[in-house]
Amino acid sequence: MITNMKTKILSIVTVGMLTLGMTSCGNDFLEVSSKTEGTTGNFYSNEAAANRALIGCYDGWQRTVSNGPTFAFHYLSELLSDQCFGGTGANDARNSAVVDRFDMAEDNSQQNLHNTLWESYYAAIYRVNELLTRTEGVAWSSEKVQGQLLGEARAMRGILYFDLARVFENVPLITEPTTENVAQAPVDDVYAQIFEDLKFAAENIPADAYSKASSSTNDGRITCYAAKAMMARAYLFYTGVYGKEPAGVTKAQILADLEDIISSGEYDLIPLYKNLWYCASTTWEGSDQAGWKEVSTYAGEDNVENILTMKFNYTSDYNGNAGGNNAIQMFSIRGGTFKAPYGQGWGGATVPENVYNSYPNGDQRRDASIINLAGEGIESTDAYQKAILDQREYTGYFNKKYTARSGYHQSESDGSWSLTHYWDGLMAGDFQISQPIGYTLIRYADVLLMAAELGSSNAQDYLNRVHSRAYATENADGSVNTPKLSVALTRDNIMEERRLEFAFEGIRYWDLLRQGVNMAANAIVASGSKVLNGGIEATVNYSSQNIISKRGFQQIPQTQITLSNGVLKQNAGW
Repeated sequence: MITNMKTKILSIVTVGMLTLGMTSCGNDFLEVSSKTEGTTGNFYSNEAAANRALIGCYDGWQRTVSNGPTFAFHYLSELLSDQCFGGTGANDARNSAVVDRFDMAEDNSQQNLHNTLWESYYAAIYRVNELLTRTEGVAWSSEKVQGQLLGEARAMRGILYFDLARVFENVPLITEPTTENVAQAPVDDVYAQIFEDLKFAAENIPADAYSKASSSTNDGRITCYAAKAMMARAYLFYTGVYGKEPAGVTKAQILADLEDIISSGEYDLIPLYKNLWYCASTTWEGSDQAGWKEVSTYAGEDNVENILTMKFNYTSDYNGNAGGNNAIQMFSIRGGTFKAPYGQGWGGATVPENVYNSYPNGDQRRDASIINLAGEGIESTDAYQKAILDQREYTGYFNKKYTARSGYHQSESDGSWSLTHYWDGLMAGDFQISQPIGYTLIRYADVLLMAAELGSSNAQDYLNRVHSRAYATENADGSVNTPKLSVALTRDNIMEERRLEFAFEGIRYWDLLRQGVNMAANAIVASGSKVLNGGIEATVNYSSQNIISKRGFQQIPQTQITLSNGVLKQNAGW
């Protein structure tokens, strides 16, 4: 099972990282691998070993979050958008503000904000490269099995590079396991590899692999449909930012892939939007730990709408076992747990009031996406009034989709849940590193809206389906009433639907940037507003020039530039 693979797989590479690659084949590595009957010389000798290595690749991908980078991709994406401020503690370092404002003047010491992210991503890429370059001698049981394994690995590499290219733009392109000092590649070359990898995955992972019709879960595995959907996202971003089609990829091909996903019958919209998210669909009844009971309509991470989910577990420790969603704490309410199901966090990525107010009347996505501390009776409590004094850029609103859980522990033996209270010191794993909440990377709603944007003949229906679901309500008998609504089929309306539909899912900023850095800068500047810093009224202000001068991209970690002896060059504006 991928979500518990830490104790089951060979460590393919060491955790330490050189400039661009990973250290491997040293004495420690050989010593460890001899205990698991594998070395880089003989490990990839059969299909079973290759499958173990693939699980190791998934582990490396997961560790881009669970290794604990403060600015993991999802959190970083939200800070960059117009839907979140930096937040965090009133007396914390201003690293979140540097990212949120695109401005080193917030704290000139923050020159390595993204070093852990950089290292974790290239460590994951190393694992994939190691697998892909060592499978020539494997006796495959069939071409189908071979295509599936290599397809999943290449899809992972494509996704990893897509994240890197969106954050930094100028990154080294490494497709073999190496520790050589490699310069940044032309951006077109990086995207050519991204599309080549995702296209290979789309064509070689069998359509019936991890089918929802035959299995209730795929444990976060990448399907051909996930590869096609991610390729569409990359296509829209690349064509928007660079004003041209990538080599060998056409709009017609991408649209055909999206239509294939839609016609596959594998996916559908969940009837009620709130049921996509645990905290939006869950309450706890009772007055104490023994008497509390979870009441939930949560559809789960393997629901019919989720096409690709990056999964985590609650088994992390501080001895190298990393499987929890370590970034989720950054989104969560600062100061402790005040009301189930919300858990303790560090108060980052606070939500501007104007984002909350921007949802039309009756749009169910607002209350499913945003915690309104006043509206839910949390802000008025004495305990939280004290917590506000320790909060920077307090607005009264937090991300509900991705926030820590106040109590959880699901038994692996029978699937039952029991409640734990973090604030009582009783917990299933350390609350800072053991959150099991997965990131849904692609939903069916995204596929519908991307197909509409690319000019599907069914575009009006696709847009209406997503829009109408937003206004669905539940009847007393549990049935769902979905009105038949229609919205004019324009690109502006599609982008507005995306803003409301995918809030806090790590998508909004990249949707803005692909419409032009000026568009992104204007939207971010317009989001500035009044906040409380340590209980004192202040204002969040943005400079459009800070964003435009950097073309919307982030700084290369100074540590990596230094280790490369200047081979790596800093991005413009930083």
